[in-house]
Amino acid sequence: MHPGWLSNAYLVADRPGGTAVFVDSGAPLEPLLRAVEANELTPTHLLVTHGHADHTIGNETLWRRFGLELIERVGDRFQTGELSIETLATPGHSADSRSFLINGSACFSGDTLFAGTVGGSGSSFADLRRSIMEVLLALPRETRVLPGHSEETSVDEEWEGNPFVRIWRGLDSEGDERCRLAGREAQLVLWARDYDGGFKAWLRFDDGSDQIVGGSRVERRR
Repeated sequence: MHPGWLSNAYLVADRPGGTAVFVDSGAPLEPLLRAVEANELTPTHLLVTHGHADHTIGNETLWRRFGLELIERVGDRFQTGELSIETLATPGHSADSRSFLINGSACFSGDTLFAGTVGGSGSSFADLRRSIMEVLLALPRETRVLPGHSEETSVDEEWEGNPFVRIWRGLDSEGDERCRLAGREAQLVLWARDYDGGFKAWLRFDDGSDQIVGGSRVERRR
């Protein structure tokens, strides 16, 4: 995990002496490179959850060292060694956001779904909600979720406890506090903890559109 961005980079291997893939490259890569050598692994692919710099800054380093095949397209399903990898379209945080399901048990969710929160709706609130509720949380409840920032979680934990998901499921009520974002009036539907210790805000503007943003951008009325 990058100490400033809290961005994760992952190395996934089928076995010692076997095949491996990297997922994103926005964290310090040295521990992963040491793991490749210590376990005598052969990396074959770099799986990119989306194109933001805090997830791709080490791409060239990995490509130059290992000559990896870059996976950026949605809908790809392939096998490398004993790793079965499915690419899931999960837009909303960004238009190019994708998640990767490896061996049907571990899902790398990028900036779409985090432990206890969700990504900002940078490209589309409707797409973000659909990606979470109809793609990621439709996976088996025991599926591990390894996000692009901060700690690991699971489908079950987010289905039961994520405050955004609980409102989408109709379990909790929406808030009605008034606030502003960049001078625009809005309803504060939800104010919840974010992965970095700050807050994430779900806003509904007076024209009926919704947006999820970092709490530091919101002017609350107290």
